Amino acid sequence: MGKKLYIKTYGCQMNEYDSKMTLEVMQSSGDIQEVFTPEEADIILLNTCSIREKAEEKVYSELGRLNKLKKQNPHLKIGVGGCVATQEGDNIYKRAPFVDLIYGPQTLQRVPKLLEENNKIKAVDVSFPIEEKFDLLPLPTADGPTAFVSIMEGCSKYCSFCVVPYTRGDEVSRHPQQIFDEIARLSEQGVSEITFVGQNVNAYEYPHNGRLLRLSDLIEVAGSVDGIERIRYTTSHPLDMTDDLIECYKYVPELVSHLHLPVQSGSNEILTKMKRNYTRETYLEIIAKLHKARPGIKISSDFIVGFPQETHKQFLETLDLVNEVQFDASYSFIYSARPGTPAAKIEDNISMNEKKERLYELQTLLDGFQRKYSQNLEGTVQRCLVTGLSKKDNTRMQGRTECNRVVNFDFQKIEILGTLLDIKINKALAHSLQGHIFAKEHSSLT
Repeated sequence: MGKKLYIKTYGCQMNEYDSKMTLEVMQSSGDIQEVFTPEEADIILLNTCSIREKAEEKVYSELGRLNKLKKQNPHLKIGVGGCVATQEGDNIYKRAPFVDLIYGPQTLQRVPKLLEENNKIKAVDVSFPIEEKFDLLPLPTADGPTAFVSIMEGCSKYCSFCVVPYTRGDEVSRHPQQIFDEIARLSEQGVSEITFVGQNVNAYEYPHNGRLLRLSDLIEVAGSVDGIERIRYTTSHPLDMTDDLIECYKYVPELVSHLHLPVQSGSNEILTKMKRNYTRETYLEIIAKLHKARPGIKISSDFIVGFPQETHKQFLETLDLVNEVQFDASYSFIYSARPGTPAAKIEDNISMNEKKERLYELQTLLDGFQRKYSQNLEGTVQRCLVTGLSKKDNTRMQGRTECNRVVNFDFQKIEILGTLLDIKINKALAHSLQGHIFAKEHSSLT
């Protein structure tokens, strides 16, 4: 009889990709059925993320709940993977001795073997054999019209606040032929939108046939694959926003008019303390080049508020940057020290109340631009990729605009899943849009 596997995923798109690959690795090694509640599982895997505040405590809290299931079923296997597993290592056994295996992001391909280990000390693998991971992972199967394609692992930037280089290792790029084979397979299975993913995706470099391939080359090839209608990539670093990549927005129509480009702060002094190695002025130059290459492109970003010793004047410089760029949508967070990072050693002299006030002011400003852009879409016709049923109403379908906004609309045939349709936007809501299918012969795309 087969075993039932439950995977809980924390964090970013890379973790979503890793969870999908873990499932496929497990299924290729035996009779494994995915289930969606821990109570019905024989194997439970937590794919963790250490980016956010108190990430480890959230994992330990979840393990405390799972321990009750373990007591009810001693044969239940529980594993902890991902970045918290790399960060905590054997310490997980000290606080949760009932855990059966610990594995890092680069060793998920070894999970079936680790599950067979009886000696728990051996069932810990948080090494960084990234090339092995890329070589041994099976080609993924599509489960909808969109798919992530991992092209690299790790990060070599060593920003002072970030734990990724310590939990995922330095940047290692995947062989381009593996990437091209994966895209072709996904296309054959009906995928029409791919997203290249990596901790620092636009740092991709691979020497191949006498030249150095970059992300721009992958985008150009992907755009020529039959069936691939849209291309995205995330997450990018401004240092690697090279001219060849920006030029792709001129000649690859499949590359969407939307880019997530984290800036983190609008203050040069804070950017230096963060070890971002670019200036506010450099970032604005990149934005100007992008708008020249693709007029109307929408930019989203990430911001950290209350970095240690950030002055109010430096915070106002971030607000000024937001007003200048007018970001389409963004993620903003209060700074939280991550164990082992250089920034954790800087004296944090900003009160939590001050941090919360700054975050509220920043998010209010960002939300205003996001709301304005959404309202500007009312009455326009947008090209949308149909991604599935609406999450709140199964009599409607859901699509996504190029700028990644969700559009809910009435439908008559489920066969439109995975296709690009013209949708007229009727109403902009707080977190989504409403519309209806617009007959193409009458459309005037904006």
